[in-house]
Amino acid sequence: MTVLVLVVLGLLFGSFVNALVWRVHEREQILEHAAKRAKDKAPELTAKEKQTLRGLSMTRGRSMCPNCYHPLAPKDLIPVVSWLALRGRCRYCHKKFDDTPVAELLTPLLFVVSYIWWPFALHGSGTFLFGLWLVFGVGFVALTLYDARWFILPDRIVFPLLALAVAQVAVLATYYHEGWAAVVGAAAGMLIISGLFYLLFMLSNGTWIGGGDVKLGAVLGILAGGPMHSVLLLFVASFAGLVFTIPQLVTGKAGRRAQVPFGPFLILALVIVQLFGSSMVGWYERLLA
Repeated sequence: MTVLVLVVLGLLFGSFVNALVWRVHEREQILEHAAKRAKDKAPELTAKEKQTLRGLSMTRGRSMCPNCYHPLAPKDLIPVVSWLALRGRCRYCHKKFDDTPVAELLTPLLFVVSYIWWPFALHGSGTFLFGLWLVFGVGFVALTLYDARWFILPDRIVFPLLALAVAQVAVLATYYHEGWAAVVGAAAGMLIISGLFYLLFMLSNGTWIGGGDVKLGAVLGILAGGPMHSVLLLFVASFAGLVFTIPQLVTGKAGRRAQVPFGPFLILALVIVQLFGSSMVGWYERLLA
């Protein structure tokens, strides 16, 4: 029964992710164009742009076609089913959607996999952490899609996750009496991952790694919760990136200077470390003993 509930929730939140990613990108495009027009002056929005921004609000705007902006009916919003029934096209303008059901499939998969392999007992702090993990999961799926499509990790998604990560540590340290151990572990993880990325960003002037990765690294470091898990996360992310990139280079599908988004590999690594990190670290320590 729990798995079924998580699947339904995952489908609903996956549909939300698709809307969130598109709306955030459209909003950023409008603000960027306004800033370019203004140059050195404070950007001023036109009346049409202000109206569009209101329509793009996640709380006030209605679901709409990303091509013709026609409001979508409830029958157009059934996760996966509506996309398949319409063959990925708008019912009204018949243009093809850029969005696919990937988020609507990936989110419930993440929810169920996390539940099956959750490393903590589901009571007390374990239940608290699992509930927050599902919220983080929604944000991480959104960041994965955004970075894969536009090579950007937007502050509008990263910063709320960072605030939530800090709040998680605060609750663990106070309400669940983990004290300074939770704070020190989170600070060490953030320093290792985000600190390393910041160093690479400064040394390369942003060509080796982006500023969004530095900010995401702070979130990942806090959630990793300690030095060993943070180092493991970096290793897993780098290995996953190599596994993806090397075949692209060998087959000629990507050149040596091709841009590869690192965010999805970092997020994949966090999922692996969150679910299996303690077992992996324990195995490594036994190997060295």
